Amino acid sequence: MPHDLSHLDTALAAYPRATLLEGPTPIQKLSRLSRLPDMNGCNIYVKRDDLTGLGGGGNKLRKLEFLLGEALAEGADTLVTWGGFQSNHARLTAAVAAQQGLACELILTPSAVRSDEDFCHNGNVVLDALFGAMVHRLAPGAAPDVFAAQRVEKLRQQGKKPFVMPLGGSSPIGSLGYSACAAEILRQADALDVHFDRIIVPNGSAGTHSGLLAGVTLAHSSTQIAGYTVLANEDQAATTTLEKTRQVLQLLDPGATLADSSVSVNGSQRGDAYGAPTDAMLEAVRLLASHEGLLTDPVYGGKSFAGLLAAVRAGEYPAGSHLLFVMTGGLPGIFAYRSAFE
Repeated sequence: MPHDLSHLDTALAAYPRATLLEGPTPIQKLSRLSRLPDMNGCNIYVKRDDLTGLGGGGNKLRKLEFLLGEALAEGADTLVTWGGFQSNHARLTAAVAAQQGLACELILTPSAVRSDEDFCHNGNVVLDALFGAMVHRLAPGAAPDVFAAQRVEKLRQQGKKPFVMPLGGSSPIGSLGYSACAAEILRQADALDVHFDRIIVPNGSAGTHSGLLAGVTLAHSSTQIAGYTVLANEDQAATTTLEKTRQVLQLLDPGATLADSSVSVNGSQRGDAYGAPTDAMLEAVRLLASHEGLLTDPVYGGKSFAGLLAAVRAGEYPAGSHLLFVMTGGLPGIFAYRSAFE
């Protein structure tokens, strides 16, 4: 029986939203990879959110649709955000600003684990400049949120109307983008006549995971959401995801409830630190590329896909399971990690 998504659709329609995607992103089965003996008869699919064309694509565009909608409604003329040197969110904020004719200021912080030439000057940082953003590179230890607040105040004194995009775009408003994506996935599943037992996502700032979980909860779907943390430790990530999902549900339906047990976050693939390469990540990126011709990034997708592979190989899913991996984009990051792949 098809999902009834009318309640979710109506709730989402209450919030201003800019159109940044060309339409639904495809769901594709990884036929060759699924046939490998160590996949234990599981059917693995991908949700191609790397195919959101603007700015090189990626999941952050879904969040930016709602954040930009809010910014435009407030009459903003400058977008301000922060992240690491290789932030996909910063890149796409700059691209969105360019498309909309807005000014953009990016506040970028160095990595604690990588300082090589490629990481500091290749990948996303090349694109930030191409999109015309003003880039502020902070020294190690400097607080980006404090710097952002200072920049916002200075811009206001200059008569500008700045709008602050939250870290990763993962405020409750930004996370609505993935509640909308949940509705999109469930419609596609109905059309494919497939029930996805589990949707697997990277968990960084928790907005993608929280938005999806809020969406399937409001749609009364039995599909579960599993996140692999790449930023915080497992307990912190689970706590943040639970809190953020409840905040998103409060926006969509204040009467909706969410059990603590609904949040599934696994910390096994994080590695030594955020952005630190792992052997499992390198193997997962190479496997997906060599068997399906698909590219996933080393920071988010590579680690979460490694988690999916480990779970399937360990027999955690019965044969015949339908598993959907959300490809969140971040392709430019591969070029920043050239030395790791060598």
